[in-house]
Amino acid sequence: MKNALNLILFSALLIAGPVLNAQTLKFGHINSSELLSIMPEREAAQRQLQREARSLGEELEKLQVEYNNKLQNYIEAQDTLSNVVRQLRERELRELQTRIQEFQAGAQEDLQMREMELIQPIFEKIEKAISEVARERGYIYVFDIDANSILYFSDDSEDVLPFVREKLGL
Repeated sequence: MKNALNLILFSALLIAGPVLNAQTLKFGHINSSELLSIMPEREAAQRQLQREARSLGEELEKLQVEYNNKLQNYIEAQDTLSNVVRQLRERELRELQTRIQEFQAGAQEDLQMREMELIQPIFEKIEKAISEVARERGYIYVFDIDANSILYFSDDSEDVLPFVREKLGL
């Protein structure tokens, strides 16, 4: 009888153990966009990106001015040009137009890559701070509510943004 009672008590503890444990799990959430928007490094990255975009824009403007000047010259002289010269200038205009389009596409791609280069260290800093806060506060998961994949989170999920801000000194 005593063995049966011990077996029942042991079985109850085995079953209740995970249930009791599950009640102590901590979940957190954060809005990474909100955190990124208050990072001082983001402002510096944005300024750098704007300077580079402005520089590329100035170069594009030079190409467009060159194209417009050549086009205007062609239009003004079109009636007096021989067939060979007209075809040559038309080809030059098409080539310049192609260069402008290639420059625009390349500049856009360069700016996107540069933005990733500038933002990546900030994301790494944020991820490190979130990981440290999660470990320190005992969270098993921290969800990014800005990721648009979290459909619901309970009031039992704690907003870790204040703790991460403190960790980052913001």
